[in-house]
Amino acid sequence: ENWTTVTEFVFKGLTDRLDLQVTLFVVFLLVYVITVVGNLGIVAIVWLDSQLQTPTYFFLSNLSFLDLCYSSVVTPKMLLNISSERKTISFAGCFAQLYIYAAFVTVEFYLLAVMAYDRYVAICSPLRYPIVMSRKVCVSLLTGSYAVGFFVSVVLTGFGLRVSFCGPNVIDHFFCDGPPLSKLACSDIRLNQALILAFGGFNEVTTVSIILISYGHILLTILRMGSALGKRKAFGTCASHMVVVTIFYGTLLFMYLRPSSSYSLGRDKIVSVFYVVVIPMLNPFIYSLRNQEVKSALKR
Repeated sequence: ENWTTVTEFVFKGLTDRLDLQVTLFVVFLLVYVITVVGNLGIVAIVWLDSQLQTPTYFFLSNLSFLDLCYSSVVTPKMLLNISSERKTISFAGCFAQLYIYAAFVTVEFYLLAVMAYDRYVAICSPLRYPIVMSRKVCVSLLTGSYAVGFFVSVVLTGFGLRVSFCGPNVIDHFFCDGPPLSKLACSDIRLNQALILAFGGFNEVTTVSIILISYGHILLTILRMGSALGKRKAFGTCASHMVVVTIFYGTLLFMYLRPSSSYSLGRDKIVSVFYVVVIPMLNPFIYSLRNQEVKSALKR
């Protein structure tokens, strides 16, 4: 009888201390500016430099685009909330943020797997590389990654909208993420949790398997090389991607593929800051600092 419908959500944010909020605003604003400049820089360099018109850099530019997109879904709203007295988001806005964020993160899973496959073909079958990784194949792989990402997000968000929210409406987080949002549900969410585990597990197992198989073949090929210079060059082409994969998958595995009873919102908010705000800033530096071709293109 006392049932009410939630029309907006209120974020608790990262901290209630005013002095820390000012510091966090300045730090996150600086990080976001670097993220935008760095990722747009990678996209611009790849599309403007003729020497980088290869499948590897085609996927790299799209990775930078994805990092920019899913960071922009969360960070500007977070900065606005830090500087506001009342940290609110509409019901529709919350689920729109959840949908777009989940879609782009899932696409990035598959894009990182595609990039591992690209490295496998380049190192293990260099003579067939231009044929196997043709422009048509690259566009198809990218389109497939987006199709899977947005399909998964449609299903998860659609089932999320079926959940009833009758109050309270305070999200103990800084954006509309699945686990903290589900804690406010007034109806049964076991199906939603099962779907998150099922889709998350499938995406993780599928993409991690592709990456591990690709790098297994790459490692065997490198070990067979007689030239030490060739080995170093081959390892160098894969090192940046392996670092990005380790950081990205490690944090997301920790966040989402755990029982709901093990969630600690205080700790998870810190981890969320890392993969939502920090990782999109780091990726351009990881790829550019270890990549001579990108550095040369930047100088040109």
